[in-house]
Amino acid sequence: MGFGDLKKQSSLGSLTAKLVKEVEKQNGGGGGGQDDRLWKPTMDKSGNGYAVIRFLPAPDGEDLPWAKMFSHAFQGPGGWYIENSLTTIGQKDPLGELNRELWNSGQDSDKETVRKQKRKLSFYANIYVVKDPSNPQNEGQVFLYKFGKKIFDKIMEAMQPEFEDEEAINPFDFWQGANFKLKLKKVAGYWNYDSSEFDRTSPLLDDDDALEAVWRKQYSLSALVAPDQFKTYEELKKRLDYVLGSKPQSTRRSTVEEEEQYDNYAATEQKRVTEEEVMRKLEDSYQASKSTPAPSDESTSSTDDEDDDPMSYFSKLAES
Repeated sequence: MGFGDLKKQSSLGSLTAKLVKEVEKQNGGGGGGQDDRLWKPTMDKSGNGYAVIRFLPAPDGEDLPWAKMFSHAFQGPGGWYIENSLTTIGQKDPLGELNRELWNSGQDSDKETVRKQKRKLSFYANIYVVKDPSNPQNEGQVFLYKFGKKIFDKIMEAMQPEFEDEEAINPFDFWQGANFKLKLKKVAGYWNYDSSEFDRTSPLLDDDDALEAVWRKQYSLSALVAPDQFKTYEELKKRLDYVLGSKPQSTRRSTVEEEEQYDNYAATEQKRVTEEEVMRKLEDSYQASKSTPAPSDESTSSTDDEDDDPMSYFSKLAES
């Protein structure tokens, strides 16, 4: 699809309906250092953050303006397990299988373990930074932005307003979209995005040539979740066994009904728990863990060493 085609379908209709349909389908279905492509808001001394960004259309040759990623991040006896889940690309994942096994054991303690190490859902999108008071050099630049369900829900609310007097918009549209005023603050110790909102609809820029230049600077989203970006099942299993310090054995086979109950639980929990809650718990747990160094193992990959580095750890999470 060329840039001219993108403008032709700018008005609400086929594209917005397609995005909404894709979200409904997804909801029904259930490594390294700092990445310079990623943008995140900067907090001031009071713990608040503010910026204005614009979500951009799908990159050239791709269908969706976002990509979703499932990941796990928890601490076990052998250190931290911070890995992307193979369930993102529809494959079996060792931790997903373990969680199912534990959930069906009939033990409340096993269910609590599942809650601590369950999947976390994140999204990636291309953004144009309109205003970044803490880092003005970012303004006018294109970045990848990683965000959680809270912000994604605001995007969906913009495309599917709850009330009749609210006008639906496509936040990813160059011409009839809207800037997103990101307002981040701490409420009762949690990072909170409730005050964030979309501005009135307006073109991102008045010059179509400039808009096309922005569009061509975007990063591929499909490449972020390509199969070659994930560790193999065997690599993840090795890391998981090391972090857990043991290999739990199944006491019995789960029934089809029990597996369906677990799937329903996982879907419900994914909607209930926000990224801010998970991040706070991980941050508190990580800081507490610093007094007890994780055991070293020369046979593990370089990712194991990164788990002991707080900057690397939080950059891997890349929370918004």
